[in-house]
Amino acid sequence: MHKLIIKGKKELNGKISISGSKNATLPILAACILSNHIKLHNVPLVKDIYTMVELLEFIGLKIKKIKKKNSLEISNNDIKINTLAPYKLVKTMRAGILVLGPLLTKYKRAKVSLPGGCAIGTRPVDLHLFALKKFGAKIKIKDGYIIAEAKKGLRGSTIKFPSISVGATENALLAAFNAKGKTILKNCAIEPEIKDLISFLIKLGANIKFSGRTITIKENINKRLKANHVVMFDRIEAGTYIIASALVGKKVIIDKIKPSIINTEINILKKIGVKIKKDKSSITIFKNKKLKKINILTKPYPGFPTDLQAQLMVLLTQSEGISKIKEDIFENRFMHVPELNRMGANIETKNKIAIIRGPTKLTGAEVMATDLRASVSLVLAGLVAEKRTLINRIYHLDRGYESLEKKLKNCKAGVKRV
Repeated sequence: MHKLIIKGKKELNGKISISGSKNATLPILAACILSNHIKLHNVPLVKDIYTMVELLEFIGLKIKKIKKKNSLEISNNDIKINTLAPYKLVKTMRAGILVLGPLLTKYKRAKVSLPGGCAIGTRPVDLHLFALKKFGAKIKIKDGYIIAEAKKGLRGSTIKFPSISVGATENALLAAFNAKGKTILKNCAIEPEIKDLISFLIKLGANIKFSGRTITIKENINKRLKANHVVMFDRIEAGTYIIASALVGKKVIIDKIKPSIINTEINILKKIGVKIKKDKSSITIFKNKKLKKINILTKPYPGFPTDLQAQLMVLLTQSEGISKIKEDIFENRFMHVPELNRMGANIETKNKIAIIRGPTKLTGAEVMATDLRASVSLVLAGLVAEKRTLINRIYHLDRGYESLEKKLKNCKAGVKRV
């Protein structure tokens, strides 16, 4: 099993190009079930994407990988389609449940394993099933599988989500594609990745409009079923490298992004004292003299993302004073705290709140990754720490960060996989 060795206190200097968004690519790949022929570009070559590709091939889609161009060519001829998503392919990836909506709306049945993914709380599928039942699906859970059926097809409906859920919004959008009549989704997630999915579905012929947190989907009578699509940049990867640069950067350019999409993150980092210059498709981070404390609450977009909470916490260990982070999206998402404290951080957790006292000197240690974002927070801690850090279980990193060592090495970081 691979490990990552980080030699700390090496100043970052150079350019980091941001990959396509994993969280945008996964629902778009699920949407390919609804299509005939797709060319998808700017696809991040990470483990979760490979797992989703394997799942789609198991279902019956034909996929050609063009690694040099980070592209996929996907065909669905509707021959020998398997409406099963087995446990072995869904157990490591939360997004496996996103095939439920398209299978059900196109083939009128689906059997999908209850999903796995990161160990950061229950993240129940209740809202997914709540929405699909509103479309008229009959659903039961048996032996660890969701078994869904809609013999007469799905019917458009007005659905108000009891709470905001990215995955449930995506599954409902996918289910609505073939539904009869109009669908209105209320209290939706409006993450940029959802807007990218909507853009893709419109290319397939969907009639979708959104206003605030309400999305309206009219019955799809002009299906084109072919599309060429470039996936948006990964805003979480961008935020991660911005924070890395704020910790140990001299001058780092983060490019292939759209800064307006991450305005919230940029403004918060500026309040902390990070020096950032914005351009049209890049930002530059300069060496900081002093970082300030801040209180943060994680929220659905356009709020501060939960997926950057662990990385921000590392930055706040180097800030003057007492900072607080309230995790309002997932429970059990402070699993990185004990590992950071082992490296010398002074962090206390009380229910959903983390209290970070800084600045503290971090020292390299052997640590263990627990989930995708927690693992990258340990990388950031290793970069700013004195001496050597050894990170175990880095398969979590490989689920969501493309060429992490290469990108950091290009900026003079002391990072090595063993």
